[in-house]
Amino acid sequence: MLFWLTEFAETVTAFNLFRYITFRAGGAFFTALLFGFLFGPRLILMLRSRQSNGQPIRDDGPESHLLTKAGTPTMGGLLILSALCFATLLWARLDNGYVWLVLLVTVAFGLIGFADDLAKVSRNSHKGVPGKVRLGLGFIIGGLASVAAWYLHPDSLTGQLAVPVFKDVLLNMGLFFIPFGAFVIVGSANAVNLTDGLDGLAIMPVMVAAGTLGAIAYAVGRVDFTAYLDVHYVPGVGELLIFSAALAGGGLGFLWYNAPPAAVFMGDTGSLALGGALGAMAVAIKHEIVLAIVGGIFVIETLSVIIQVAYFKMTGKRVFLMAPIHHHFEKKGWAEPQIVIRFWIISLVLALIGLATLKIR
Repeated sequence: MLFWLTEFAETVTAFNLFRYITFRAGGAFFTALLFGFLFGPRLILMLRSRQSNGQPIRDDGPESHLLTKAGTPTMGGLLILSALCFATLLWARLDNGYVWLVLLVTVAFGLIGFADDLAKVSRNSHKGVPGKVRLGLGFIIGGLASVAAWYLHPDSLTGQLAVPVFKDVLLNMGLFFIPFGAFVIVGSANAVNLTDGLDGLAIMPVMVAAGTLGAIAYAVGRVDFTAYLDVHYVPGVGELLIFSAALAGGGLGFLWYNAPPAAVFMGDTGSLALGGALGAMAVAIKHEIVLAIVGGIFVIETLSVIIQVAYFKMTGKRVFLMAPIHHHFEKKGWAEPQIVIRFWIISLVLALIGLATLKIR
């Protein structure tokens, strides 16, 4: 919205600053962060007053959670989404299709998560919206987003899958790109949802992944950078740096209240929305494979569940003490902050590897 101030730049030269994506990204970050600090306490009080028992705790999870996490309100993702949407709409160019694509996917998955959280809280049960319904709605949203990306991308990239590291390698997927893109978005949303099991565990890897994808978006959105790095050019996609900066600011504002011991959980409202945002960003900037690297923590968490379920069905035995894998380490005696911080470190390392794919050709 503030970008339109550039129309008066001839009169007020300071308005020229709003032409720069990096300046507006900084503004979006601090706006979202301030939003979280200002409205976080009020939201938490409201959620506590409306959720007498807090988020229902699964009785088949770690025993310690029944004592330490009972009564903590959920739906804290509303704080992140509010800050993210407000800051993005304020600082981003609203005539950019990629911004609307990612923003609408984020809000749509947030609504699915909100319905799921609301059902759990109202029933005082860990069972919310049926999984098949959530997946079905997710694939509809992901499919529509992939179709939108199909038309937004330049003709040279439409239906193409970019392969990192190798020079000029694009795999022509044709119309199969649409279900593939939907799978990336839905898979990312559910992977973040599985990771959100400990205080602060999911939000920092999400911010790291979003920041990495935002930096890549800025690079592939500039013709001079893409020529130097020898990567594909996606005109207009650099504006997503503002979205990722807003996500990071809103995420930090939320982490202030979610740090152990958490005053509020993000719930499915936050985890599904943020995971969907990462998937949509990856599809928009044509770095779907790189998302699997920078979001490696989410991939590991998801694989641990798949392996556990498949192996148990085949043998009646378990590979891990409990899945997702962060619960396995809890069972082994690791303290919750120890698990969370080590997962953060791994996320930062994976982000650096993901960024390195831009240069290694």
